[in-house]
Amino acid sequence: MKTMFAATLLAALSSNAIAAEQNASTDAHTRGAQTLDIITGGTTAKAMAAVAQTSPDLARWITDFAYGEVVSRPQLDLCTRELVTVASLTTQGNAPRQLTAHVNGALNAGCKPEAIVEVVTQMAVYAGFPAALNGIAVVKDVFAERKITPAQAQQK
Repeated sequence: MKTMFAATLLAALSSNAIAAEQNASTDAHTRGAQTLDIITGGTTAKAMAAVAQTSPDLARWITDFAYGEVVSRPQLDLCTRELVTVASLTTQGNAPRQLTAHVNGALNAGCKPEAIVEVVTQMAVYAGFPAALNGIAVVKDVFAERKITPAQAQQK
């Protein structure tokens, strides 16, 4: 009788744990997709479908973990997180496509053009002038595409 009770209790606890994990996963996916929609300007489904064609796991990790668990945390606003991402990608110097996406994402999240320029400019001190110059070239291209003038990017 005790064994049957223990087995029943264990099964119930396991079911609850699995349900809680599935709910947390669904919530993380929803948060991630919503956060990505802000950054991508609503093109998350298209972007993740392109990644998922080759690596469904990578698409899920990006949405659920990177954006659902980390980027959507409330401790920093999305503009600040995007500025940090722009700084990091600038210092890496080897991710122009991702830098382009996150300069756009920073603008979509409400960052001011002059803040983006300032962050990339500051990276000259920490990552070197070549990295900052490459980053500014990406920023310039994004601004041109979005019709942001140099004067708008230098407002104080």
